[in-house]
Amino acid sequence: MEKFTFSTLNSDSEIPYQLLLLADETQEAINKYIFNSTIHIVKDGTEDIAVMALHKNSDTELEIKNIAVIESYRNQGIGSILINKAKEIALQNHYSSLLVGTSDTGFQQIRFYERNGFIKKAVLTNFFIENYPSPIYENGKQMKDMIILIHHLSE
Repeated sequence: MEKFTFSTLNSDSEIPYQLLLLADETQEAINKYIFNSTIHIVKDGTEDIAVMALHKNSDTELEIKNIAVIESYRNQGIGSILINKAKEIALQNHYSSLLVGTSDTGFQQIRFYERNGFIKKAVLTNFFIENYPSPIYENGKQMKDMIILIHHLSE
C-alpha cells in the first residue's frame, strides 16, 4: 500500500456517504450501523478512493459492515488490502472471527471474500426484502437473501 495512505476517521469527522453508498443502497441503511462503527479511509494523495466500516458484534467477533473502492481504482488489489487491514485490526484487538454479509446475487463479492479466506456461514432469508423499502436488483436478479461469510482468525 506504498502509494496509498490508510487512516481511521475520528468520531467528529464527516461521514463519507459518497463512498459508503457504493456498497450500500441507501443512506438510511448506512445510518443503521455507521454511528457504532469505525470508519477507515484509503487515500491516493488527497483523494478518498476506498472505505471500510467495522462494527464490534461481540468481544470475539468483528464485522465488516461496508467496504467499497471507487470504480477507477477497482481490480488493483485495494479491496484485498482493506480485508488484510481488517484482519490485522481484528487480531490486534483479540477478535477470533471476522464476519461480512453480502447479497445472494453478489456473485463477484462472494468470490472476492472466498479468495480472501472467508467461508459461507449462514443465510439471512429475505433480508433485502424486509430491510429495504423497494426491490433492489443486482446482476439482473432481485436481491433477497444475505449471505454471511466468516474468516476465523489465528495469531
